[in-house]
Amino acid sequence: MRGGIILQARTGSQRLRHKVLEPIAGRSLAGHCLRRLAASGVAPVILATTTLADDDALAEAGADAGVPVFRGAPEDVLDRFARCAAAFELDVVIRATADNPAVDIEAPVRVLDAMARLGVDYVREDDLPYGAGVEGITREALDCTALRARDAFDREHVTTFVRRHPDLFWQTTLTVPADLARPDVRLTVDTPDDLHQMRELYSMTTTDLPLLVSFIDAWDRLARRTAA
Repeated sequence: MRGGIILQARTGSQRLRHKVLEPIAGRSLAGHCLRRLAASGVAPVILATTTLADDDALAEAGADAGVPVFRGAPEDVLDRFARCAAAFELDVVIRATADNPAVDIEAPVRVLDAMARLGVDYVREDDLPYGAGVEGITREALDCTALRARDAFDREHVTTFVRRHPDLFWQTTLTVPADLARPDVRLTVDTPDDLHQMRELYSMTTTDLPLLVSFIDAWDRLARRTAA
């Protein structure tokens, strides 16, 4: 079973343009995502961005980091994923998004293991901090979704069609480790406030590649400081 981690990224975010290139602790937001996903060690990481000229700098950053880059449809992210998986001959795709520079390094390991062990079409994890998780989908299920899904929301969010159709796809939700079950913690970057918070969280961690528990601890300390 050939797996790959596909990171979707673009500079044209509506709420915070070019956020993926914004610096956090000496590295771009997208750079943190790529580095943390690669640190899982379970599958190669591929950067899937758009064909728009605005994303040339992002594609160059991925190539400079030694990461294969695939360029596809700007709005039809589902088509971009399906074509990327086909181009790299993947059997299983771990989907990650470039909003999440604190993604759990161990999440791809757990998801890919569950897919191989259970033989399901789709795997996700609940109760992780918002922005810490990834999800897994087979190439077969991805191709089926690309053919069947018609709603623009499903084309943008890739796996929503699968999650709505347990009648068509074998799927499971994993129980996360107890010390990581913190859905109240927000570790994604959608707004300027999120970006400011993520910079603070990185400044409060003590290692070059912080584990998720370090971000949770920093988030708790920041919350107490803000409330004081």
